[in-house]
Amino acid sequence: MGALKYSRQRESIIELLRARGDHPTADMIYESVRQIYPNISLGTVYRNLSLLVNIGEITKISTPEGADRFDARTSPHNHFICRKCHNVMDLEMENIDHIMEKAGRRSPGVIDGYTVHFFGICKECTKK
Repeated sequence: MGALKYSRQRESIIELLRARGDHPTADMIYESVRQIYPNISLGTVYRNLSLLVNIGEITKISTPEGADRFDARTSPHNHFICRKCHNVMDLEMENIDHIMEKAGRRSPGVIDGYTVHFFGICKECTKK
C-alpha cells in the first residue's frame, strides 16, 4: 500500500478517539465528528474507521451483542464488557503474557498475540 493521503476528517476521527476514555461505537464517533464536519456521512466514518483498523492506528472491539467499539489504545491491554449495557472498559491488571506460553504448547501454529475480554455486569448496572 502506498503512502496514505492526508484527510482532515480521518485525523479528526483519530484525535477524537485518543481524547476519549471510553470505547465508542461508529455511530457515537459519527455524532461527535459531525460537530466539526456537519456534512460528513456515516459511510465516510465507517470507511475511515475500517482503514484506521487495517493500518493499526486503532483497534476494533467486537462484542457478542451490540455494535463494534473502537479504541485508540493499540498497546496490549484487556477489556471488561458489561453484559447489560454493553459498555467496554479498559481492565488494568497485572501482565498475563504467560498464557501465550501455555497456549503455544497446544497451538497448531505460532502464536504472536492475544486478546482477552472479561464479561460481567458493570458497577453502574449492578446499582440499577
